[in-house]
Amino acid sequence: MQAQRKIGEVILDLRNISLAFGGVKALTDISFDVREHEIRAIIGPNGAGKSSMLNVINGVYRPQQGEIVYRGQHRKDMNTYAAAKSGIARTFQNIALFKGMSVLDNIMTGRNLKIQTNFLLQALYWGPAQREELAHRRKVEEIIDFLEIQHIRKTPVSRLPYGLQKRVELGRALAAEPEILLLDEPMAGMNVEEKQDMCRFILDVNDQFGTTIVLIEHDMGVVMDISDRVVVLDYGRKIGDGTPEEVRSNQDVINAYLGVAH
Repeated sequence: MQAQRKIGEVILDLRNISLAFGGVKALTDISFDVREHEIRAIIGPNGAGKSSMLNVINGVYRPQQGEIVYRGQHRKDMNTYAAAKSGIARTFQNIALFKGMSVLDNIMTGRNLKIQTNFLLQALYWGPAQREELAHRRKVEEIIDFLEIQHIRKTPVSRLPYGLQKRVELGRALAAEPEILLLDEPMAGMNVEEKQDMCRFILDVNDQFGTTIVLIEHDMGVVMDISDRVVVLDYGRKIGDGTPEEVRSNQDVINAYLGVAH
C-alpha cells in the first residue's frame, strides 16, 4: 500500500525549536521536516519531548526559539485556531471526547470550522443552514462508514470500549478534512487486534485521502512497519532522523531507546 503513494515536497519545516517551562528544557534546538503524503513518526522514551513537539506544531505551546515554516509561510509560532484553519488536526494521548454525546455528534463537532452560515440561520435551522448541516452530516456518515462504526453511530461515547473511543476520536479529526493529521499515541492501551485495526485505518487515511500523518507511538513494531521516516528524541534533543532502517541501525538510538536486543 505504501509503495503506491507519491511522497511530495516538504510542507512543514520545524527549524531550531527550543521550548522551556521555567528552568526545565522540554525541547532544545530541534529541526526536522515533514513531506506531503508521508507518515512521519516521532519516537523516544517517556519525557523525551514528543507530545511537546506536537503541541508546538498545532499551537498549544509557543517556542522561545526557532520558527515553523508551513506551506512556505514563516512563523515564530502557530496558534491553535490558525493551525486548525490551515488544515492541521490533532488527536490526544488522553481521549478528549464529549462522553455524553453520541458517536455521530462527536464526529460532527469536527465540522465546526467548515460551517459557513451565521448563528441566526443555524438557530432557526432554515434555508442555507439546513442545507449546510445536511451536507456536513453526509460527510460525517462517510467517515463513519470508512471507520466501520455504523453499528455504534447513535451510541453515547461513554458506553464504548477504549479502542472504539480512539477510533471515534480519529473520526472527529478526519471530519475537519486535514492536510496534516497529528496522532498522539493512537494505539496506547490497545490490545493486538485493536492495534491492527488502527494501523489499517491510519494507512488507509494516508493512502486514500492523501493525508500527511505525524504520529507519536511507543510500539516499535508499528513504527517500523508503517512509517516512511522517523525522528528520535531523547531528553528534548534530536538524536536520530531517517528511514526506519537508518534509525534502527543508529547506535545513539540503540543506546538511548531501542536497546541492544533490537
